[in-house]
Amino acid sequence: MTRLSVVPRTMLEVRVRWVLLIVVGVANMVGALVVLLFATFVVPDPPLKDRNHVHLVNAAAFFGYPAFAVPVALAAGLRLWRPVVRLARDGGIPDRRQGRAVLLGPLRLTMLMGGLWVLGAIGWAVLDLVLFTGRLAVKTGLTCLLGAATTCTIMYLLSERLLRPAAALVLAAEPPRRFRLPGVTTRVMLAWALGTAIPVFGLICVAVAALAAPDIGATQLAITILGLGGAALIVGVYVTYMATRAIADPIKSVRMGMAQVERGDLGAEVSVYDASEVGQLQAGFNHMVAGLRDHERLRDLFERHVGEEVAGLALERDVRLGGETREVAVLFVDLTGSTRLAETRSPDEVVSLLNRFFGVVVAVVARHGGWINKFEGDAALAIFGAPAELPDPAGGALGAARELAARLREDVPTLDAGIGVSAGPVVAGYIGAEQRFEYTVIGDPVNEAARLSDLAKMTSGRVLASAPVLDLAHLGEADEWALGKSVTLRGRRRPTRLAAPRPPAVPVPMPKKERPARGGPPSARRVRFPRPPGLRRSRRVLAGTLILARAARLSRQGPPAELEPGAPLPVESDKSEESE
Repeated sequence: MTRLSVVPRTMLEVRVRWVLLIVVGVANMVGALVVLLFATFVVPDPPLKDRNHVHLVNAAAFFGYPAFAVPVALAAGLRLWRPVVRLARDGGIPDRRQGRAVLLGPLRLTMLMGGLWVLGAIGWAVLDLVLFTGRLAVKTGLTCLLGAATTCTIMYLLSERLLRPAAALVLAAEPPRRFRLPGVTTRVMLAWALGTAIPVFGLICVAVAALAAPDIGATQLAITILGLGGAALIVGVYVTYMATRAIADPIKSVRMGMAQVERGDLGAEVSVYDASEVGQLQAGFNHMVAGLRDHERLRDLFERHVGEEVAGLALERDVRLGGETREVAVLFVDLTGSTRLAETRSPDEVVSLLNRFFGVVVAVVARHGGWINKFEGDAALAIFGAPAELPDPAGGALGAARELAARLREDVPTLDAGIGVSAGPVVAGYIGAEQRFEYTVIGDPVNEAARLSDLAKMTSGRVLASAPVLDLAHLGEADEWALGKSVTLRGRRRPTRLAAPRPPAVPVPMPKKERPARGGPPSARRVRFPRPPGLRRSRRVLAGTLILARAARLSRQGPPAELEPGAPLPVESDKSEESE
């Protein structure tokens, strides 16, 4: 917001009450001074019989006319200004009359003063024409018009600048496009007329007078040219400065607002205090920033609904129904006893617990590079490797499963959940209809992870993974898991080799001189490194051999047995695998 919008209401009322007196007084004094100087010293007099008598009559007319014009100007000006004063005093939403009085106030005041000046110029010229000569009437009439132009230009530019806070109140409630006021072109032309056209016109008149009256001396002509030229320079600079400031100030406020937006501050807003094209520029900037805020809010909501990765994918590419085959890892987490939870607690408590539960799930999955594909009541499906590719999706899913089990026990101890991890090829893409669709993954790993989460509810660690996931993960994460027996999951025909996290290693006491420094690792566990590509292939070959040997032994022993409720996951040691 600019400083115009924070002007105190008392100061605004003072401005509005005194702008009429000060602006009218200053502008008319400047105009009268211009007339007096030009009529006395700059523009030469034509041949006169009694010069002193002529000067006395013209001085009486010059100083006597304000006695008539000032009361008329005050009475008419106060009537025009009454709605503006009431708005500044009472505040509130301005009505149509108050809005027009504020925005059209400078123009109406300028036209009022201009009319009085033109009336005075005509009366003065007629007086000199009747009493004296026509050439003197032309001189006084043109000089008076020069003062009128000076007064009107100064009055409009000053009053428009002083009324900007009041105009901001009006334009905040009503768009500027409904008003038709002098725009940029009119202001520039006023500045040109006062600073250039009128002095040059005076020089032309002097030149014509010199040609018509050869008795004008060189000294008088030089003084006239110097006076008009100096007025053109001095007044032209001031009026041009005022006119350009009236245009540059709103543009500067818009530029500062754009700098705020460029820095990421979408709360930028500029005060609209001009009803011309410049005011429409200010209002247009505010509308643009409001649109950006709405767009950013919709994007934020979109990212929260579908995930940041899917939102970015949808914004970068054309959305089409269908998908592509991807190698991903899948993590499925499901609450235990959700029916009893809903039965024993109020809906508000259930929602609060679920939000805390899903808050932990989202944070842990995001930390390991995963993406929550969907929330299914009391369960959540997380994908690693789609839509954004990961260097180790299987390792990310396994690490997220281990950390999630520990975090849920610490942060939400009143809830219990089973966690299943699987990996393999899936179809990832947009599923649905043209009118309504979503980004999801479809494939066997999703079903397997869901079945593993159900089975994990009956184990002590509450986490299970399929053996192929360990084979796809880097060595550092795979070493944190131990293989167990094979079981046939519900709804599946082939057995699944189970894997569970190893128990935490017990810290080994170290000699005092070999203990790590403060801030180092708390135990003597080995440092894990990503598995080299060659070692990964060797491990896959070894795992395949072990799986064939295990299958041969199972065929001799009969079908695999299901886990009984509450039974821990049987884990086979590495030595037994090697013996097989």
